[in-house]
Amino acid sequence: MTQSYSPVTKTLHWLTALLILSAFPLGLLANNAPFATSDEIATKALLFSLHKTIGVTAFFTALIRILWALTQTPPADLYPDRRLETFAAHLVHWLLYISMLLVPLTGWINHAASTGFAPIWGPFGQSLPLVPKSETVSALFSAGHWVFTKILLVTVALHIAGALKHVFIDRDDTLRRMLPGKIAATPATNRSRAPMLAAAAIYSAAIALGIWLGQPTAQADTKQLASVNSDWSVTDGTLGLTVTQFGSDVSGNFTDWTAQISFDPATGIGNTDVTVNIASLSLGSVSAQALGPDFFDAANHPTAHFSATIAPQGDHFTATGTLTVKGKEQPLTLPFTLDITDGTATMQGEATLNRLDFGIGEALPDETTLKFPVAIEISLTATR
Repeated sequence: MTQSYSPVTKTLHWLTALLILSAFPLGLLANNAPFATSDEIATKALLFSLHKTIGVTAFFTALIRILWALTQTPPADLYPDRRLETFAAHLVHWLLYISMLLVPLTGWINHAASTGFAPIWGPFGQSLPLVPKSETVSALFSAGHWVFTKILLVTVALHIAGALKHVFIDRDDTLRRMLPGKIAATPATNRSRAPMLAAAAIYSAAIALGIWLGQPTAQADTKQLASVNSDWSVTDGTLGLTVTQFGSDVSGNFTDWTAQISFDPATGIGNTDVTVNIASLSLGSVSAQALGPDFFDAANHPTAHFSATIAPQGDHFTATGTLTVKGKEQPLTLPFTLDITDGTATMQGEATLNRLDFGIGEALPDETTLKFPVAIEISLTATR
């Protein structure tokens, strides 16, 4: 028979409450914050970083609290004869325990699986073991996080409402048991497993809903580039780019592009004409932002174009020409390695561009949030 919760339990309870009640408004503010200017993007990222960091802290606090609770005997129910009310109270507690773990955990996995924007501060890191960088995984756990957050929000509201009922209507010792000091002892009661099983059933349905919502949705039809006639036909290749946002590298690639290549292996001379479908860009969690009017402006500038001559340069080759992105032309020299074996050519090249040269991110005129350099990596295999 116990009189009150232990000091450790009380401390963990109120610390968890503080973290949860801080994370909710921060998440809401972060989601609704604009990001048109450099200052707005910095503010939005700050809010998201605060939200994520508090969420991860809340996860570990909740985990410690639950492990501690397993070693303790909780105070007995004050009104065991009120079966429906007692059932509801224990159901809410079970839902709170599950939510306090799954809400921040799904958010953390979503962050670890995605790339870019608003890092988690402190020692936690941006990645998790066994969690790949995957938009599919990110979408799945993002949906789960959304569903579980709603359960947490409802149960927190019910928990607070119940506490207020005991203070102002029942005028009993329920809330005082979680405050400093001790209260009179109450008889011990046997606790039913029914609330635990009900909470498990609710979360089973919530997990199923999260999986359903997290399934890949049909992508909007994007006009694919027409095939081109070329002396060398590209059979496989990758056109990638890497930007640095808030000090972290964010990598992506264009999935639709064509290369018209004319090249004489005997002389090492040739030319190439590359067209890129801007709408095919995949850049992790910032894909939509990157395609917007402040950056690539895919709606008004659907393609990029690189026309160049190829020539040998020492132990490698260079493609020297003009790159056109967002209607702006800039000279570009792309050094690359080339290996031709049995009529199959394999090339790899890298170059670094300045985003401002092409009017990309002009609302971010400094490197506080987004660095100027953009690394381009291209590799392809072609046959003659």
